[in-house]
Amino acid sequence: MKHRWSIPVVAVLWLIAQGIALTQAPGASTQNAGAGRGQTRDTKNPLEGNRDAIRNGGAMFRTRCAGCHGPDARGDRGPDLTGLWASGVSDDRIFETVREGVPGTDMPAADPARVSDREIWQMLAYVRTVAASTPTSTSAGNADSGGRIFQATCRTCHMVNGAGGQLGPDLSRIGSGRTRAALTKKIRAPSDSIRPGYEPVTLVLRDGQRIRAVRKNEDEFSIQVMDLRQRVQGYAKANLTEVASDKQSVMPAYGSSQLSDGDLDDLLSYLATLRGPDSGRR
Repeated sequence: MKHRWSIPVVAVLWLIAQGIALTQAPGASTQNAGAGRGQTRDTKNPLEGNRDAIRNGGAMFRTRCAGCHGPDARGDRGPDLTGLWASGVSDDRIFETVREGVPGTDMPAADPARVSDREIWQMLAYVRTVAASTPTSTSAGNADSGGRIFQATCRTCHMVNGAGGQLGPDLSRIGSGRTRAALTKKIRAPSDSIRPGYEPVTLVLRDGQRIRAVRKNEDEFSIQVMDLRQRVQGYAKANLTEVASDKQSVMPAYGSSQLSDGDLDDLLSYLATLRGPDSGRR
């Protein structure tokens, strides 16, 4: 179920900073629901370290954001948020992304009429405490070797910096959005969590032909899919005898017999380098 809004770290890292002219009369509060547009607001979280704010922020985060980012902010369908501050992103930049949203993504703006500045700062205070308690993961993997594994195994379906397939999600920024644990789970057991827009489906034509694909768009009368040859196809449902949602991802599960633990370490080390345009090129 899609939550109303969230704080994706990937959006934070690539959102172009917009200058917002803000003014405020002396003494006016910056913590009410209307603050953020037409008024000056804090650029540093005023509630950082406040135990009551952290407790309240945690409850709000679990209600509003955990559906995508997990209750501990370490990522699920959405990216891991615990590396925000370690990557050098400022409180002000994170706040702005939450408030403004990211056009063209699943990240909507946080309506000031419904979400006050204080509520945003409380949730950021909570996420920061989680980030502070998250150990830095280390890897003995070799990123160069991992890049070669990616080229041989993953590039057919996944794009990086404009090169590769489109059957699976673009991974150009995956290194800034997922923990090693989350990536390991996705590689070893991809059917456990399937990202919206990549749900597997089988279409059965009237002549009995079965087409396995990923669902892209669907309405009452038609469905658009990308088949396993990465061709986008549209079908009128009147010409189909069945539209079956599959539980098994089109991405194969890479168990230890298909991808050894050492090779997995190398692949994860390579994926960690993917943080935007020009990263990960080998």
